[in-house]
Amino acid sequence: MEIDYRILAQRISKIRKEKKLTQAQLAEKANLTNNYISNIETRHSIPSLETLVKICNALNVTPNDLLMGTVKTSGEYLIKETFEKFNECTPKERRLINKFISAIIEEREK
Repeated sequence: MEIDYRILAQRISKIRKEKKLTQAQLAEKANLTNNYISNIETRHSIPSLETLVKICNALNVTPNDLLMGTVKTSGEYLIKETFEKFNECTPKERRLINKFISAIIEEREK
């Protein structure tokens, strides 16, 4: 299992904005640097458990509010990532991908 840090970062940013806090204000309340909050929200840094608790306290939310639904299994994550990439393809590329998958399945069934 993994944590989807993209979702976590989006939640921190969303809640911060809902509470009308700047990154600098959140950083001050959490005893962190403005740069570190920015890095967390842009997924350049992964917060430790201790840091996550500091952010929760500063935002007056529970860890559950930030983490619920962010845990993913590798299979779920791969399906979502593949689907997102598939949606970026042209119709011609989608047909090619579909043929490729069909060929793999046919080969497996032999």
